[in-house]
Amino acid sequence: MTSVTLSVSEEVKTELKQFQWVNWSEVAREEITKKLIFENYIRTGTLTDKEWEFCKKIGWHPVDELPLKEEFRKELEKRKKEKSIRVKSVSDIFKNIK
Repeated sequence: MTSVTLSVSEEVKTELKQFQWVNWSEVAREEITKKLIFENYIRTGTLTDKEWEFCKKIGWHPVDELPLKEEFRKELEKRKKEKSIRVKSVSDIFKNIK
C-alpha cells in the first residue's frame, strides 16, 4: 500500500488532535474513494459491484452529490407557496375523500 502525506496548518493540526479517537487516514481514504466513485459515476452513469458495496457500507450514493434539477427546484418553490391544510389527525386527511 502506498503512503500519502498531507500538509495542514498548525491550526488544523491542533484541531485534529482534539479528536484523537478519529482515524484520519480512514477519513481521507473514504473521501478519496467517494470522489473517485463520483467522478466515475458522472462519466459512465453506472457503479461497479465493488463501488456499490462501498456505497452501501457507508450509506452514500453518488446521486447524493448531484445538484437538484432546475425543474424540480422550481416545483419545490411553487409548492412552498401553496396554502397548506392543518389537520388534527390522520383520519381528517381522508375524511373528504370518496
